[in-house]
Amino acid sequence: MNAQDFSRIRSLRDLDVTSRRVFVRVDFNVPLQDGRVADDTRIRATLPTLTYLAERGARIVVASHLGRPKGKPDPRYSLAPVADHLRRLMDSPVAFIGDCVGPAVEQASQALAPGAVLVLENLRFYPGEEKDDPDFAAQLARLADVYVNDAFGAAHRAHASVHAVVDFFPVCGMGFLMEREVQALSRLVQSPEPPFVAVLGGAKISDKLPVVRNLLGRVDALLIGGAMSYTCLKAQGYDVGASLYEPDQVEAVADLIEQARRRGVALHLPVDHVLARRPDDPTDVRTVRTGEAFGDWCGVDIGPETVHRYGTEIAGARTVFWNGPMGVYEVPAFAEGTRAIARAVAANPHFTVVGGGDSLAVLQREGLLDRVTHASTGGGASLEFLAGLELPGLTALLRKAVRP
Repeated sequence: MNAQDFSRIRSLRDLDVTSRRVFVRVDFNVPLQDGRVADDTRIRATLPTLTYLAERGARIVVASHLGRPKGKPDPRYSLAPVADHLRRLMDSPVAFIGDCVGPAVEQASQALAPGAVLVLENLRFYPGEEKDDPDFAAQLARLADVYVNDAFGAAHRAHASVHAVVDFFPVCGMGFLMEREVQALSRLVQSPEPPFVAVLGGAKISDKLPVVRNLLGRVDALLIGGAMSYTCLKAQGYDVGASLYEPDQVEAVADLIEQARRRGVALHLPVDHVLARRPDDPTDVRTVRTGEAFGDWCGVDIGPETVHRYGTEIAGARTVFWNGPMGVYEVPAFAEGTRAIARAVAANPHFTVVGGGDSLAVLQREGLLDRVTHASTGGGASLEFLAGLELPGLTALLRKAVRP
């Protein structure tokens, strides 16, 4: 697939939704605490789509998964609290029904008034959802006349509500959140303005290797931090002490470093490190340079010189992608490297994309979320898109593409 293919998918703006029942697949897989929504970022991200539909008199059926209930009802994963929260965010009437298929749900969808919203119970309460079962998809399709996918975060799953269901709707398109995600991520892999700098962190480089390989022909510089940097340093023969790294990935990373060298990509690794006795204990900390002995200490953050160097690279870029923290950011004493990267990315006035829950959480805490061009809520879907993999949710919509 390529960006030109995605442009063939109908946008919500292309669909006639007035007074019609519209099935909207959203990603309301949000954290709950004490029966309430603890973080409503994903819910708010879908509001432009839902509001647009309500203002045009559509009768809106909202469907999502939540957690892993293993194909059977589990009150811990009910979407009832999510519906309650959505009710406070929208001017439209929002109702909840304790099922997602069946005669009662069909009747409720038929009875919807123009502009009203019906939130279905968790799709994963049925095994047919995760099995991409066409019979389950057909039952979902009986609830509406038009299908809109606004759940980019679930687009990498071949599940019934994002994949099989598309074949049962004559009219399909993507919501505004899905459209923004596809356009922003397509720009990174299709037409990034140089210099293009990618900043990657987190624990496991194995999770990011496909992305790095796909970006090697596009980026000018890779800035690596977090525990994944220790696998890279280990591949270069450096002592990493008790730092977290992936021994089984050392050979693959060594090959990746060589590929970057051959392609002329500047691969930057930390030149200094904040070390601690334990990753959860800030009482005993020291800073060392790469090449110095770590002993039995472990790396918990990038050091000040690395922060300066990475900040300079980011400041000079015209395209920036950041995914993953630079250290154990959950411990405030070890969060400065990640916070500094957040500030540097937010200060860049050009095209900046940030993905990953950890990175977005830091931006939000720093009050910088609205300072980046695009904050991707896609999670694993974003990484698979950037790795060049097909996303079943987009593949299904392309099957129904009508734009020339």
